[in-house]
Amino acid sequence: MYDYIKGTIEELSPAEMVVECSGIGYRIAISLNSYEKFKDCKETKVYIYHHIREEEESFYGFYDKEERRIFSLLIGVSGIGPGTARMMLSSLTADEVCNAVSSADVNKIKGVKGIGLKTAQKLIIELKDKIARQGGSELDLGAQTNSYAAEATAALINLGFAKGAVEKVVAAIIKKDGNLSLEEIIKKGLKLL
Repeated sequence: MYDYIKGTIEELSPAEMVVECSGIGYRIAISLNSYEKFKDCKETKVYIYHHIREEEESFYGFYDKEERRIFSLLIGVSGIGPGTARMMLSSLTADEVCNAVSSADVNKIKGVKGIGLKTAQKLIIELKDKIARQGGSELDLGAQTNSYAAEATAALINLGFAKGAVEKVVAAIIKKDGNLSLEEIIKKGLKLL
C-alpha cells in the first residue's frame, strides 16, 4: 500500500500532476483544492490513494492526509466513486464537506456536479455518524488511530467484506487497543471477519 510519493513535480494541471521519483514519473489525479496548494511547489510530498479496478489502476493524490481521509470516507458510500469524490473535493474543501455532512446541508452537497438529491441524502446518512463519532469533523482528529480506522475500513470493504460488519470489527479492534498500526488493524480485521 502506498502512503505518499516524494519527488519533483514535472507536470501540473488542475486535474492531475506528474511527480518524478527515482526516475519514474507517476501520473496522479488531484482535486482543484490540492492543485491550488501544489502550484507554487517544485519538490513535493503527495499523499496517495491507490485505486485498483479490474481493468485500471489509478493514483489519487492529496496535499494533506485530511483530504485523503475525507476522500476515503466518500468513496466508501455506495454510488460515489473516486471521480465523484474528487469532484466533491474540487468543489468543496475537506472541511466544507465535513460541515455539510454534520449539518445535513443537502443543498450544498447536491450543488456538486454529478451529485443528485438521493445521493446527497445517502451520503449524509452514511457519513453523519462517522463524523459525529469522531468529534464533529474529520479534520479535528488528533489521533493517528482515526486515520487508520478509516483506511482499514476502506481496505477491508475493498476486499469485499460487508460495510456494516467491517465498521463494527474495526471499531472493536481499536477500542481494545488504540496503538495498533494500520497493517495490524487490517490483519486482525481479516481474522475476525
